[in-house]
Amino acid sequence: MTPIMKRLSERAVPFEVIDHDRAYTGIEEARAIGIDADEVLKVVVIDSIDGFNLAVIPASRRLDMHFVREAVNDRGAGLATEDEIEWRWPAYQPGTLPPLGSLLDVPMFVDPELFGHDTVVFAAGEQTRSVKMRAEDLFRHEIFVVAPLTKTKEAVGVDGDARVPAGVSG
Repeated sequence: MTPIMKRLSERAVPFEVIDHDRAYTGIEEARAIGIDADEVLKVVVIDSIDGFNLAVIPASRRLDMHFVREAVNDRGAGLATEDEIEWRWPAYQPGTLPPLGSLLDVPMFVDPELFGHDTVVFAAGEQTRSVKMRAEDLFRHEIFVVAPLTKTKEAVGVDGDARVPAGVSG
């Protein structure tokens, strides 16, 4: 039993483990499972002056770093590197951190777009395994801040890539 499943079991919340083809991104995870990418949670590690933070967003969306910096109250905050993430959480395969700030021992910021879904899916620490559960059950036992973290839907394409108007740098 992985640390993620152990934590969820300790909380006595129902969840389903889904085995699937290897997925490196939330979009690939959604395709492998056959669900909408809005239901898949993408966890991005933010490196700020206070340390690491988790930004939890729908896999179909892209972070807006202006919003992220405002949420973590650090104008110099940026994305953690893969090496930093691997060093801090060696038990997790790349791209598979769960939206469990309490398990990873870091503050967590959650985009409000996630609360429009009854169920959510997220990586279970492995690139071939995910967890599906009620969003309410996932967040009930977590401490987190709800803050806008993503670009508007108009700025995001179907594949989750940000669309930048001509002449504007991203």
